[in-house]
Amino acid sequence: MTFEVVVAADEANGIGKAGELPWRLPGDLAFFKHLTATAPEGLHNAVIMGRRTWESIPARVRPLPGRLNVVVSRRGSLAAGGARVVPSLEAALSLVAQEAAVARVFVIGGGELYREALLHPACGDVHLTRVEGISDCDTFFPPLGEAYALASRSARFDEGGHGYAFERWSRRASLEPRP
Repeated sequence: MTFEVVVAADEANGIGKAGELPWRLPGDLAFFKHLTATAPEGLHNAVIMGRRTWESIPARVRPLPGRLNVVVSRRGSLAAGGARVVPSLEAALSLVAQEAAVARVFVIGGGELYREALLHPACGDVHLTRVEGISDCDTFFPPLGEAYALASRSARFDEGGHGYAFERWSRRASLEPRP
């Protein structure tokens, strides 16, 4: 089973500060929803996220509707209503693999989980919304390095004073991920 990564990052790979996104980009949120929620009839997708990412999702849309929500947390007592809680990325992938109705699997954050996911041999595509400029961030997306190659890039969009584009990076078949 392969999985994909979805992230929005600025030019310094900043992805958030104090559990919040550093920008408001409705077009990016719509892209995220369409990508992670669209599945063939009778199936649904899975989203895997860390505890802090789970907690950063507004309660009114948590769990993310129409998707199997899996939260990775070392806190065994975490109450994540509507989501499944597991202790590791491997446990999350194992749980999702047992679900027959899952079409695609997406890792959606945060920083620690992204680092682990990018090194995992089952990680295929990375859907990166590249936000122009550098924001004040305390959480960062790891560099993609040589293990991934740019496969496509959209036209440039502009919202809320931020320019951005959607990029898809694919794992190079001939390279193993580097730590």
